[in-house]
Amino acid sequence: MSQASSAARGRRAERLPIGREITWGAFRGTRKFESPSELPAGYADMLVKILHAQASSEIMSVLTFRDYLDRAPTLDDRWALARVIADEMRHGMQVCRVLDDFGAPGKAVVAQVMAMRLGEAKMDAFNEPLESWGDLLAFMTLIDRVGDFQLRNFEEGSYAPLARAIPLMLHEEQLHIAIGVNGMRRMVSDAEYYGSAAEAQALVDRWYPRALDMFGHSGSAASRQAIEWGIKKWDNDEVRTMYVDEVGQVIRDLGLTVPPPDRGRRIA
Repeated sequence: MSQASSAARGRRAERLPIGREITWGAFRGTRKFESPSELPAGYADMLVKILHAQASSEIMSVLTFRDYLDRAPTLDDRWALARVIADEMRHGMQVCRVLDDFGAPGKAVVAQVMAMRLGEAKMDAFNEPLESWGDLLAFMTLIDRVGDFQLRNFEEGSYAPLARAIPLMLHEEQLHIAIGVNGMRRMVSDAEYYGSAAEAQALVDRWYPRALDMFGHSGSAASRQAIEWGIKKWDNDEVRTMYVDEVGQVIRDLGLTVPPPDRGRRIA
């Protein structure tokens, strides 16, 4: 019997409350893990690595977006961006609080994240400079949508403290996406607003490959292990395909062209 199967049998309980039961992977049917001390070998290391990337992305969004508060084309845009920055800071704080429970390794990650400067994020898309207000709108439309898919992937996962943090983060991430899409729609259709349809297309061409890269390598063994442990629901290829289908329709609804999925990619 595997280590995971043996541990699962020892953790099995009857009539677990809704939301307390692991619903996929090797520990399906057992209660969710509440602390690092309960985790099987290797699980903590993987989760800390995943949360490092997540916290880094949230905090780097704050560092990147804050310079655009004074460049917003309208008062409503400035208010919306201020809301986004506050949300992203809170998301980063939530993830760091989960990391704190992992002792020295988690606290070291938090210290690294809080010391970051522009260009030092774990994920390359967050190191790409924003060059205009349009870049910010495209970033929220395409890159924040990747964040939405990643949070959906963690939703109802086997580590309970993280699972409890996801619903509000998801709700707010969807608001950020809507702000980006509405702004790009105005770029395309409102001559009195910022930018133009041609600029919007150039922005999609720039950020779409960076978004696809964010899902990681195809055929990733680590991705499959994360599913086995109940950390994630889908592997890299599955969630990237879901993203392509959803965001492709968004781009077409804007009257823009979806770039070829292999153009400008850095991660295969």
